[in-house]
Amino acid sequence: MHLQNALEGLALNPALSAAMVRRLIGHGAVGTRPDLTPELVDEMIATGRPRLLRQLAMNDGLPGSSRLRLARHPDTSVRAGVAAGCVQGTSREVVELLLADPEPEPRRFLARNGAVPEDLRARLATDPSAQVRAELAGRWPAAPEHVRRALLTDPDATVREAAACSAHQAPPPDLVPALLADPVTRAGTIRHLTLDDATAHRLSQDPDPDVRVELAQHPRLPPELRDVLGADPNPRVRVGVFGRQDTPEPLRAAIYAQVGAAPLWFDPLGDAEQVERVVAAGELRMLRLDWVRADPVPHVDSPYPCFRASAASSGEALPAEAVARLLADDERDVRWIMAEHAPHRVDAATAERLEREFDPADTKFSPWRPADVLAFPAEVLRRFATDEDPRMRCLAPRDPDLPAEVAARLAADPDAAVRCAVAGHRSLPVEALVALLDDSDRETVERAARSPRLPVEQRERLLRLAGL
Repeated sequence: MHLQNALEGLALNPALSAAMVRRLIGHGAVGTRPDLTPELVDEMIATGRPRLLRQLAMNDGLPGSSRLRLARHPDTSVRAGVAAGCVQGTSREVVELLLADPEPEPRRFLARNGAVPEDLRARLATDPSAQVRAELAGRWPAAPEHVRRALLTDPDATVREAAACSAHQAPPPDLVPALLADPVTRAGTIRHLTLDDATAHRLSQDPDPDVRVELAQHPRLPPELRDVLGADPNPRVRVGVFGRQDTPEPLRAAIYAQVGAAPLWFDPLGDAEQVERVVAAGELRMLRLDWVRADPVPHVDSPYPCFRASAASSGEALPAEAVARLLADDERDVRWIMAEHAPHRVDAATAERLEREFDPADTKFSPWRPADVLAFPAEVLRRFATDEDPRMRCLAPRDPDLPAEVAARLAADPDAAVRCAVAGHRSLPVEALVALLDDSDRETVERAARSPRLPVEQRERLLRLAGL
């Protein structure tokens, strides 16, 4: 038996009694449970175990008195966890204690936390650590003007650069000349300019490609400079021109041919220019354009996948015939985006096709699959239970009313992913659930031990096997 995995699942079993939770102190993620009593929390804190204390610090349901104790803990990582875990309603006393923390790390987590009361968070604009101020500048785009003003004029360049991010609100008008003159804030300021021709010409010759990228996207860019930037030596600048609504089609097609031909990977030993080409190709692929979304139908058959993906992301604005074409697009990203933005417009047959053609390797950094946004009728899910493809059999337990005999058969499936998928199902017979505690797959064991339907005597058996 994978006993450690069983204990990790048991530690998160919602039906576990307080007495059993106490016996599991220090095992798995027991400190993240939402039902911890103040007495249990006190016992956990008393253990002094760093991992457990960090779990408690991040627990949304932690009693206020316990959160205050952890905010005074000598371990910096625990205090940082409290700062990260602050939620709406966290006492001001806790926040003020962390604001005065002698180490910058807890204050950095406060700077990131949007649940911190605005007046307290604003104090970080004058924090002695430039790292903390930069964190605040980058994570608070809607900061009050007095905070933004302080950060935009900060003596540290990293803070000013973060505060001038182009995605933030427009800077105070009286600061614009100084921000344009400052190399680290120039690029982030351009989007908010009322651009005149003289400024546009000067910025088009800026040595910083980030400045030219921002200029290339400015809606008031003169046409002659648009065409100049369309031939810029930096491919990211050309991508900025590619995405403009007013770019002539021959220029757009030329840029796509140049930039789109680059690979989406780079040699770690390659030079900076190679990296720029790869980054630009990725940006081109991921480009989503608001002006295309606003009038999507003309772009459903665009030769550019990013235009079709932008059209697909408009969802409800598309007629049924356009939805069908995008769901059958040659590019998988377009098909997925269409399905994700209008899942209720995808019929069962198309949903099944999208799921069957899906390759998990395409989203290796994410567990997403089309079925996560597409609904299948119960009869289809039950048909999947006998499918030849184990990936499709994994979908059968998504039927909440799956017959017990079908669930039991899936629990004995030769594929571990299928057994894992059904381990927590409410229809799974108890004897089949108990058998999964001895499964060869660690994740299946954990999922079975987490089931609230696991008999009390089996929970006790696991604790005794672990000597608890």
